[in-house]
Amino acid sequence: MRQIRSTLLGSVAVGLMAAGAAQAADGPYFNRVATYPVYANLPEGTDPATETVAEIITVTKDGMTLIHTDSPGEALGFVDITDPAKPQGKGRVDLGGEPTSVTVVGGYALVGVNTSESYVKPSGHVAVVDVKDQKIVATCDMAGQPDSVAASPDGAFLAVAIENERDEELNDGEIPQMPAGHVDILDLDDKGMPTNCDAARKVEMTGLAEIAPTDPEPEFVDINAKNVAVVTLQENNHLALIDLATGEVIKHFSAGTSSVKGIPSNKARLINGDGEITDLPREPDSVAWIDNTRFVTANEGDYKGGTRGFTIWNMEGEIEYDSGASMEHLGMRVGHYPAKRASKKGVEIEGAEFGLFGDTPLFFVNAERANFVAVFKDMGPGKAPTYLQVLPTNPNPEGTLAIPSRNLFVAATENDNAEDGVRATIGIFERGAAEAAYPMIVSADDAATGAPIGWGALSGAVGDPTDATILHVVSDSFYDTARIFTMDISKSPAVITDFVELSGGAAPKYDLEGITMRKGGGYWVVSEGNDEKKMDNLLIAVAKDGAIEQEIKLPEAVASQIKRFGFEGVASYMDGDKEKVVVAFQREWRDDPKGMVKIGVYDPASGNWGFVHYPLDTPENKAGGWLGLSEITLIGGTTFAVIERDNKGGPDAVLKQVTVISLDTVTPAPAGSELPVVKKVVALDLLPAMAATMGYTPDKVESLAITKDGQMIALTDNDGVDDSSGESQLLRLGPVTQISK
Repeated sequence: MRQIRSTLLGSVAVGLMAAGAAQAADGPYFNRVATYPVYANLPEGTDPATETVAEIITVTKDGMTLIHTDSPGEALGFVDITDPAKPQGKGRVDLGGEPTSVTVVGGYALVGVNTSESYVKPSGHVAVVDVKDQKIVATCDMAGQPDSVAASPDGAFLAVAIENERDEELNDGEIPQMPAGHVDILDLDDKGMPTNCDAARKVEMTGLAEIAPTDPEPEFVDINAKNVAVVTLQENNHLALIDLATGEVIKHFSAGTSSVKGIPSNKARLINGDGEITDLPREPDSVAWIDNTRFVTANEGDYKGGTRGFTIWNMEGEIEYDSGASMEHLGMRVGHYPAKRASKKGVEIEGAEFGLFGDTPLFFVNAERANFVAVFKDMGPGKAPTYLQVLPTNPNPEGTLAIPSRNLFVAATENDNAEDGVRATIGIFERGAAEAAYPMIVSADDAATGAPIGWGALSGAVGDPTDATILHVVSDSFYDTARIFTMDISKSPAVITDFVELSGGAAPKYDLEGITMRKGGGYWVVSEGNDEKKMDNLLIAVAKDGAIEQEIKLPEAVASQIKRFGFEGVASYMDGDKEKVVVAFQREWRDDPKGMVKIGVYDPASGNWGFVHYPLDTPENKAGGWLGLSEITLIGGTTFAVIERDNKGGPDAVLKQVTVISLDTVTPAPAGSELPVVKKVVALDLLPAMAATMGYTPDKVESLAITKDGQMIALTDNDGVDDSSGESQLLRLGPVTQISK
């Protein structure tokens, strides 16, 4: 296979995804208008915690009804998007098997359904569902396990990729594992009904690939306007083109290998662009035609490969563009990099979709483990695509759908675990905005590696005392090293420009949850303790360069009462000419009355601690959960702003607020004595600002900084993109005077 135009390979990373580039120079852009939790469409009376997902998604011809597969529910879900900002559940159809893919032709939804007894006895069919009546009107046996279906643009054909997938537990997943897969073709009438339901035209795929030629495993199929289907054989690392009218394979070729540098690639929980992968097979998953001669593959990889990007091909099997490290770098830059997956498949490119919006050809590539979709403008044959923007999703985006007739784009996610607070959703984005609303934070390049500065799990922030445009921000123990970032908030999105790593401390690991400035320079930071992991709650004095100068523990009388949730915020104030440090505890410990959490006051000059109690709210939340503190920030004198929140996200979030307290009227008491209770005033409800993005409201708002010129900035913690969407919000809340009067 010839690989031409090599100068285009990987060029997006440096040129088009530079620091601060939330969007390219020209619009319009997509912004999210709704996030629909799939469980809302469960039948009445069903436990809302029931697992239900949205995987492959399509839309009716009029663009008004979304239809998605729900594998664990063995059902097809319908969602009304007549008003895309207010999606409404429209019912479900039970399929009696696992739906794998769906498309719509005329008035029918054509669904691939897997009914396999085992890997060696695969079976399945195409279910024909009347969209209006939501009833199965026909089933067409496929003599195997269907994995992907695609209808030709003219509605004449349905191509079905019959994968007959391998058993990953058998022989380490190596293929061949019989029976072999193939492609079936159903001929459709002018209403979309198959005319050869009992005798699908079978296209043999054996003998094509160099890898396991006897066991082709077709994964995904798409069809162009010339009725040519492109099929990925992911495990075989191969691509094939089929003329649907004749059922002949007209071209096939290897997907080849690729090497990528400047990416995270080791098992440490770090996001450093100092690694590489070498000569790995692309193993493409999904594929989408860009025009009648070119298509784009999402190179997810399976058991031997995955090159963490996408490739644009022509019908001769020539590479016109390869994304190289750019998708990895995009994940690093916008804070969506899944560090736990760095040694595997990184952001893990899952899907590709194309849509012609007016006269603008756009294609979309989703990152399954990084929870975003990247949008590109196709610039034509032989030219690198233009990166436009990144769209955030809930965990594990699987299905993507362009609806050009309505200027919409849809992303469906397949991770649903009510116990962990992760729900599958359908995100709806509308094109037309002059600016992109997301991301709110990006990073500059790391001078040491040339890759973007990796970041995430932001857990505490403080305004710079000399520069109103700068915040100093910490990340928590999700990562193996503790970092203090410098963030420039004069731009939108804000830009992380630099960082230092903590060094020289005695503890093996730190869980930084708060930061404030020290009198005389440097920082105070707090590290949250964990009795199960034998980690102490620490107040730490840190020099400007990250060197740890002092680690301060709690008095034993208090430390011995620890529960899981400890230090969560820190602030300092002047008591006359003496600096004192205030530390917020997140939740009640064993010696606290129910509904009371401690705030500690430390005197560096004497080394003494004193404590007061903070009264938590008691809102009613049917979803359960707990309340606690996430931040404490000096407003002035001895007056502080505190973030008090529940631990719920999405529709279950009921309390995210800023309160104001003062130490003027209380005297902190020593450990073991009765503690005075501070009075609090609820000053600001954060939920409206957090929900304004139309996404799944994050549970962790953990940082509140006040800039030198008196502006309040709140940040959310994205949990390192681990069972979390990865979205990080930067909320510009206005002047502090609104809560300090």
